[in-house]
Amino acid sequence: MTTLFSLIVIVAVGYLIVKRYNPQTTLFLGGMLLMVASVFFGTGLPLAESASSGSVALDIFTFVKQTMSKTVAGLGLIIMAVGGFAHYMDHIGASRALVNIAIKPLGYFNSPYLVMALGYIIGQLLNIFIPSASGLGLLLMVTLYPILVRLGVSKMSATAVIATAACLDLGPASGNANLAARTADMPVTEYFISYQLPVALVTMVTIAVLHLFVQRWFDKKETAAEDTEINVKDSEVNPPSWYALLPVIPLALLLLFSPMAIDTVKIDVVTAMLVSIAVAMLCEGFRRAPKAVFSDILVYFDSMGRQFARVVTLVVAGQTFAHGLKTIGLLNALIDGALAASVSPALMVILMVAIIALAAIIMGSGNAPFFSFAAMVPEIAGKVGIPAVAMLMPMQLASGIARSMSPITGAVVAVAGVAGVSPFELVKRTAIPMVGALIVSTGASLIVGL
Repeated sequence: MTTLFSLIVIVAVGYLIVKRYNPQTTLFLGGMLLMVASVFFGTGLPLAESASSGSVALDIFTFVKQTMSKTVAGLGLIIMAVGGFAHYMDHIGASRALVNIAIKPLGYFNSPYLVMALGYIIGQLLNIFIPSASGLGLLLMVTLYPILVRLGVSKMSATAVIATAACLDLGPASGNANLAARTADMPVTEYFISYQLPVALVTMVTIAVLHLFVQRWFDKKETAAEDTEINVKDSEVNPPSWYALLPVIPLALLLLFSPMAIDTVKIDVVTAMLVSIAVAMLCEGFRRAPKAVFSDILVYFDSMGRQFARVVTLVVAGQTFAHGLKTIGLLNALIDGALAASVSPALMVILMVAIIALAAIIMGSGNAPFFSFAAMVPEIAGKVGIPAVAMLMPMQLASGIARSMSPITGAVVAVAGVAGVSPFELVKRTAIPMVGALIVSTGASLIVGL
């Protein structure tokens, strides 16, 4: 009975999210319903007796309050600081300067599809410093896109490559990567260097090669003439080229003050972001009036608020939903069933990757499914006898990869709108490279993590 009720709630939550109901409210409601049902069925309580408020009904809300307090003070602050920094870099034009310099060497190649493949790799590397998939995609549409279509690549191929430029969610600036590192109980720099990077390099090469052959095949198949005009306004912000260094500062600081270089000084992500903002404001002070520079810091703080409203609350909602699944016993039932069937750790990882990939495609988001399932991973990994990071990393990468196959995800819709193409037609172009990336990243993750 509990399994049937749990499945009904899961299907209902998925249906509402697909129908564009607010995901935070949907996940909160689903988690709370599961906690109420767990009390009714006698499978568990929202809070342990030692932490209980004395009322089971109040304990549901107390759990949300405690989760929110813990998340906002830790991971939530990281996400807000990262989001604010990314928005400020875009506001002062530093992101644009970085993109302009990064793609400049591509102009020296005469092979259209080789330039296209290299363009993907450059875009993916830029994602380390520009974590917004939609923001990076729109920047590439006014910089890389004209180069590709001028060389003879179709607008659909060029747009497909740009739509997947941020599919791996790499680096300390990624909210998903920070959540994975925090859940795995390790520094985000260690997660990035020791785990993400080796897998990402192999996956990036796979995606680039697949794009080269797949897009060329599609272009030969679809020979109709195209209008290559782009419909996006170029930014009025024209910063000096050396502004390209500013988005790189946080990662440079995190790598410099780490066991890889100077281990006597410790720095965290939030501190690195604040130092970088101070440096950027100082640079702005040489170019603009002090009053304008002082006023622009509100761009950073306003963006932090939006990150709280849209991302941090989603983390808390996902944790609430995960806790509901845990208290009603579905999680234990699935794990016990897998263990009883003698499922190997590798097969369990593949199963979790498949679940999160399907959820990402349906939801059109990499954050929502990963935030929903990440909290469960340490317990599942512990029961099958593997490190949590061995399951978290392929799931985290899969959420971003699968997101790029969804016609309703923000980045796909944004670049499709700029190019004037259908997002449903666009994902036909992204599907094969992303399926290949999913297979390679999962396999490489198992080799690195196990």
